[in-house]
Amino acid sequence: MNWVLITEFPQELCFSENGMLEMELEGRKFTLAKWAEGYYAFAQKCPHASGRMASGYINAQGQVVCPLHRYAFDMKNGRNTTGEGYFLKTYPVETRPDGIFIGFKPNSFF
Repeated sequence: MNWVLITEFPQELCFSENGMLEMELEGRKFTLAKWAEGYYAFAQKCPHASGRMASGYINAQGQVVCPLHRYAFDMKNGRNTTGEGYFLKTYPVETRPDGIFIGFKPNSFF
């Protein structure tokens, strides 16, 4: 796992009212969400119809909901919780004393 620094200063992140923002690091676009004192990272677009996840919302159960068709996904593991069978790509996030980091798997050519 390659750990990449998102920010040294979490208080400077500019989350929208829905608690999400789109980011790009090392050529990878993703959505960063803040919910219940934790940070979660997942694909920028819904696996169903490519809705921009950052334009959706986080429901009371802590699931991210796509703005197009209201498909809901667990932000921890990407599991589709509304029963359609899709999976949202997720990335591990760690809060450390020196900042917030996201984990990317190294590219594999095999």
